[in-house]
Amino acid sequence: MRSAKRRHGQGQRRHQRHQGSQITVADVRVTHDKTVDAAYVHFTDPQLRVNSARMYPCDPVDVDGMINLDFDEQGRLIGIEVLAASSKLPQYLLQSAERLGIEGA
Repeated sequence: MRSAKRRHGQGQRRHQRHQGSQITVADVRVTHDKTVDAAYVHFTDPQLRVNSARMYPCDPVDVDGMINLDFDEQGRLIGIEVLAASSKLPQYLLQSAERLGIEGA
């Protein structure tokens, strides 16, 4: 398993160029397990352990796949699980994601 890539500090912002336009985004943690092609977008402070109290599955027919929204006990969105991630998420996002699982096996 590869070690996690270094991430920007909490609350920092960065600029990215994508398709000729500049966007500003807050840093979020994205993990990707290539062996099962599943990604998770985390919207919580990496220093805190927040448990999912409720999961809402998006209709697989409407999104042509499986996407699950996780909420905490206060009803705040804490993360998004994306199955078949390589067909749902931009390649640049998956390439910069923290790697999980064993690759190359």
